[in-house]
Amino acid sequence: MPKGEQLVTTKTAHPYIRAQDIRNGIISISEALYVKDDIFQIISRYTVETNDVCIVIVGANVGDVGIISPFLSGANLTENAVKLIDLKEFDSSYLRYCLLTNDAQEQMKLFAAGAAQPKLGLYKIKQIQVSHPPLKTQRKIAAVLSAYDDLIENNTRRIQILEEMAQTIYRQWFVEFKYPGHEAVPWVDSGMELGEIPQGWEVRKLGDECVIVMGQSPKSEYYNEEGQGLPFHQGVKDFGHRYPTDRVYCTVNNRIAESGDILFSVRAPVGRMNISNKRIVIGRGLSAIRHKNAHQWFILQQLREKFFQEDMIGGGTIFKSVTKDDMLNIELIVPTPKIEEGFEHLLKPISAQIANLTLKNVNLRTTRDLLLPRLVSGEVGVSGVENMNNQGEE
Repeated sequence: MPKGEQLVTTKTAHPYIRAQDIRNGIISISEALYVKDDIFQIISRYTVETNDVCIVIVGANVGDVGIISPFLSGANLTENAVKLIDLKEFDSSYLRYCLLTNDAQEQMKLFAAGAAQPKLGLYKIKQIQVSHPPLKTQRKIAAVLSAYDDLIENNTRRIQILEEMAQTIYRQWFVEFKYPGHEAVPWVDSGMELGEIPQGWEVRKLGDECVIVMGQSPKSEYYNEEGQGLPFHQGVKDFGHRYPTDRVYCTVNNRIAESGDILFSVRAPVGRMNISNKRIVIGRGLSAIRHKNAHQWFILQQLREKFFQEDMIGGGTIFKSVTKDDMLNIELIVPTPKIEEGFEHLLKPISAQIANLTLKNVNLRTTRDLLLPRLVSGEVGVSGVENMNNQGEE
């Protein structure tokens, strides 16, 4: 983006793909930001087209890979990622899968190491070694794996619709104040910048409403990737659409996030969130937030509203990190207990559907990721997998 210019939340013809949108081989914009029409003319060379393969080259999720779907053709790509085009010897979908293998990911991790901020140079990307069978074989492999991704993408779109429903309800109740029975409730001065609020509502601090656990990183000697101890999450690297992916484990239980806790990034990029779906150890890049009355959806939606634009906190000031005091003092609008409980009750079925679809995606990714290296290496033949899938459909 040109210096001094900002992305906007008002929809234009130019969606903007951030590094955080590129995950697990796909590009999914869950909280869309857009480029203004006049700015688009300046940065139009950063647009992407259908089947461009994109790689994140800077930041917490360096090495993440995605492919441009027709839906995102013409979108603007962050300067923290590159696109691979004119792939004459590679099927773009096959190449995307090659770059997702552990071997390619390890190469990118090695190339990006050595700096305080991981960075993958363009000349290093050209050195990544991948399997290169004939194009016909590439397309067959891609077709098998794409069948899983099509199901994942369909589920992800359904999740996004459900999350948009939840956020719409939140905004109606707590931003526009059009909650059930609002017509009969008088307004009073909040005594804060917020101005007037419904009678009986309050402006309170996050620390008044929630238990907050700040992460602390054990020594690296206690880390492993063999599943010993509890899953360990240091920051947003393994964040998913809703739940993090467990990759590293820790045998020392310093700071714990319980199942259902909101995982909140306290280091750049500040304000990104996931939900812990099990008991985990958290490192210094994360905090865990737990509502004292178990009203997690209410807190999650309110924090999402506050931190809608990545790396932003409060009045548009970019923070590289936030302290526990910063967290404790985040202001919230708190309705009457009846309204808060009503909101939580209304969103429970939506939450259950999201959790169910997310679990389906986890299982689909697990199956796909088991097949991926075996297909690419030739250990498993494409015809064998196709026959197995055909039998499963009968």
